[in-house]
Amino acid sequence: MNIIKSTGTFSFYTLISRISGYLRDILIAIFLGSGPIADAFFVAFRIPNTFRRLFGEGSFNAAFVPSYSKELIKGKKKSENFANNIFNLLTIFLLTLVLLVELFMPFFVSLIAPGFKSDPEKFLLATQLTKITFPFIFFVSLASFFSAILNSHNKFAAASAAPIILNIIMIGILVCGKILDEKLVIFLSYGVSIAGFIQFVFLIIFVKKFFKPKFKLRLNISKEVKLFFKKLLPSIFSSGVTQINILVGTIIASFQASAVSILYYADRIYQINLAIAGIAIGTIILPKLSSYIQQNKKLQIDKIQNKSLELSLLLSLPAMLALIIANEEIVSSLFGYGSFDIISVRNSAEALLYFSLGLPAFSLIKIFSSFIFARDNTKVPFYFSTISVLLNIIISVYFFRDLGFIIIPIATSISSWINSILLYIYLHKENYFRFNNKIITQIIRITVSTIIMGLCFQNLLFYFESQLSFENNYKFIYLLFLVILSILIYFIISLITKAFKLSDIKIKY
Repeated sequence: MNIIKSTGTFSFYTLISRISGYLRDILIAIFLGSGPIADAFFVAFRIPNTFRRLFGEGSFNAAFVPSYSKELIKGKKKSENFANNIFNLLTIFLLTLVLLVELFMPFFVSLIAPGFKSDPEKFLLATQLTKITFPFIFFVSLASFFSAILNSHNKFAAASAAPIILNIIMIGILVCGKILDEKLVIFLSYGVSIAGFIQFVFLIIFVKKFFKPKFKLRLNISKEVKLFFKKLLPSIFSSGVTQINILVGTIIASFQASAVSILYYADRIYQINLAIAGIAIGTIILPKLSSYIQQNKKLQIDKIQNKSLELSLLLSLPAMLALIIANEEIVSSLFGYGSFDIISVRNSAEALLYFSLGLPAFSLIKIFSSFIFARDNTKVPFYFSTISVLLNIIISVYFFRDLGFIIIPIATSISSWINSILLYIYLHKENYFRFNNKIITQIIRITVSTIIMGLCFQNLLFYFESQLSFENNYKFIYLLFLVILSILIYFIISLITKAFKLSDIKIKY
């Protein structure tokens, strides 16, 4: 396996997904802004979208890939039976979950957005919209199961491309925003569930080569299946800790007007880099790393772990610095149109600043967790994630009255750094991971390259200050130009400092 090539494939489709997601969000910002209707929709959208991220962004893989890989070694029939039993149990569980939540939706919304209860109209709208969007969970969770099978066979393109479907459908609906007017949020909500169904069908087509699902009410719960489900919940919680922390933030933010939508826009920006620097790499290395660990190939284990960490830092450190330097210009250029006014821009930019401080930690959590998941261990990351979430809740609740919504990104970043440090300490203690001499040198080179790029980027922002002002309707074009130029500068500097080598592209692990 070539980490850089596979990560490039995964990242390409993920980047297309994030860019189309940005186009979707800029249209939402134009038509809905950051008011009560936007808050209601984002709560309705946040829940199914969080499930998509929890299941689809490595969490389901963490439990499934090592178990499925073991069954593949035993033979095709064994692996098919194992996968089919998982598929049947998941289908029954998800169907039951969706039906129960649909029946008790007002109670469910009061749990995820308790602050809405003080505004009956907003609460009623959020309940109505969540009823429409919630079936998305059923389809997208099963789609994630198919993605995990494809990833187990080192097929990453279809799984990473599938989320684009949701964005295309929502963009299509938003383009008709003026025609739909007040019914826009209703159609958007239906679009979410329809997209989930299409994504499900899309992945069935690709997975048929490796697995043909057969639904049976008669279940065969073997010890392997029991072990998988025993690992699943901890893996979802630990691998999806960043999303859980953000969901916790949404619940707390619901007590402040417009806070939910302000945090949503900030979250969308830094998630672009997280998807590439953490999720993509963690997903790519898991099947091969699991295989090497089962075969006890220590040299290959060391190489793949150090290279994945190096690649993660190569991508996340410059992104963090860029977001710190230009948080307001970025938010303004991406969302500062229509109903999204200058106050909304400044609030989201401040939230983005504090989220960005935790960006390397978010990526490291994904990488370090994959090192442990590959060893068929989901409990330890689960324990550390629990500590992280509890710390996030304590900090957010304690300071929310005094600081308002801004404490949420601060708490998320602090708790994420604690989580990443705990994961590293455990890996080091158990002798699962050691920094080799090469990576220490590479980290220094990456840091130097990042600082030089940051200085160049800051000077470019100063030079184009008037073109990036809130009033300029073409500010996005200028920002895009500066970002591409800065990436090119970083790439050239990285080649000069040898933080990155062209020969790395051809190396297989």
